[in-house]
Amino acid sequence: MLTRSLRNAALSAAVLALAGCDGGVLDPKGQVGVDEKNLIIISTLLMLLVVIPVIVMTLYFAWKYREGREHEIYAPKWAHSGKIEAAVWLVPVVIVLILGVITWRSTHSLDPYKPLEHEREPLTVEVVSLNWKWLFIYPEQGIAAVNELVIPTDRPVNFKITSESTMNSFFIPQLGSQIYSMAGMETKLHLIANEPGTFEGFSANYSGEGFSGMHFETRAVDEAEFERWASDMKRGHGTLDSARYAQLAEPSENHPVEYFSAVSDGLFHQIMFKYMQHYNTWNKSPAHHHEEHDTASMPSMRNGKAEE
Repeated sequence: MLTRSLRNAALSAAVLALAGCDGGVLDPKGQVGVDEKNLIIISTLLMLLVVIPVIVMTLYFAWKYREGREHEIYAPKWAHSGKIEAAVWLVPVVIVLILGVITWRSTHSLDPYKPLEHEREPLTVEVVSLNWKWLFIYPEQGIAAVNELVIPTDRPVNFKITSESTMNSFFIPQLGSQIYSMAGMETKLHLIANEPGTFEGFSANYSGEGFSGMHFETRAVDEAEFERWASDMKRGHGTLDSARYAQLAEPSENHPVEYFSAVSDGLFHQIMFKYMQHYNTWNKSPAHHHEEHDTASMPSMRNGKAEE
């Protein structure tokens, strides 16, 4: 009875574990995600080359040298075996070397800043993480959306990412890598969807009380449908300018999907550089120029001696 219960529990756990793969990093829908899945599987198998033998030998030795096995050889003077030493050191070293080579190659090939090689021109999407929602600006189409990302299939997407304030992490597990969004900075990410579908996107970095609702849908559609969507977006929605963005930037939880038919030119860069405004003002002020002049008129120092 106990054996049957344990067997059923193990089977249920396996089913739940496999079910959890649906929609995650182990169910990729883009080439970057496929490459990362292969990297995870290869690394796991290489590590299991050590883990599984250790588990098996642990159980075997516990059984072999259990109490009551008086006929086993007792060798209290035994202290060294060249074969055991070779196995204990050589196998892990080889595995670490292989993992090192794989890590080196994958770090360069899966660099999020590296553009994807493809015959089609990439689509540019500017991403802004807000509290607690996502803003997607399409500079080429002149439109924007909140908490919904629509991209064409079989076409690279170049994401330019920044943050209104708090640091977040932009992540679409089925498409590939995640990368942080930071205020006053632009990070980049290159992804592609190889098949149509709806994929979950969210922030993978805790950013406050509304963090749990900071997610969005990514819809991958064919090129014709994407063009129709972009054309429809240009009608019937408002304009995202600086004033409307200031309202949008106010903290809100579980913000609904919202569309904009037009976007002010350079809004993304205004958001990114707004924290530099005081620096630029100070940099251009007469007092600062006077300070620069005074500093320039001071003698420079070389080898502890003043130079005129």
